[in-house]
Amino acid sequence: MVECIFCKITHKEIPSEILYEDEIALAVLDAHPIAPGHTIILPKIHAETILEVPNESLGPLFGVVKKVTGRLHETLHPDGFTIGINHGKWAGQAIDHLHIHVIPRWKTDGGSSIHGVVANPPQETLTEMKNKIIKE
Repeated sequence: MVECIFCKITHKEIPSEILYEDEIALAVLDAHPIAPGHTIILPKIHAETILEVPNESLGPLFGVVKKVTGRLHETLHPDGFTIGINHGKWAGQAIDHLHIHVIPRWKTDGGSSIHGVVANPPQETLTEMKNKIIKE
């Protein structure tokens, strides 16, 4: 088996600052935060991407995202959140274990929206893109 740092965290072989835990996931403060309260949600099963998570686990996993986001909202009072997944190496995924970032945001934090992550608009029309994706 591949050594996975996030599996070691979920198995508590590596210490972390745990904010929430249930049978599906562990929520911990990011070891390299980009904002106060930056949290990552780690599924307890090893899945490299969201495509490997069993369907029956997806709802409960995003329930954890909602709980943690609510707690951060209540305690830190940010102006908003950026919630996201880096899916695959070329999308910025550094650890091959699905993790969902919950990043509190403030009006003055200097960041941008998720639309600032990439600048590669399609050359096709939206209809052409839709037809490519749903081609039967």
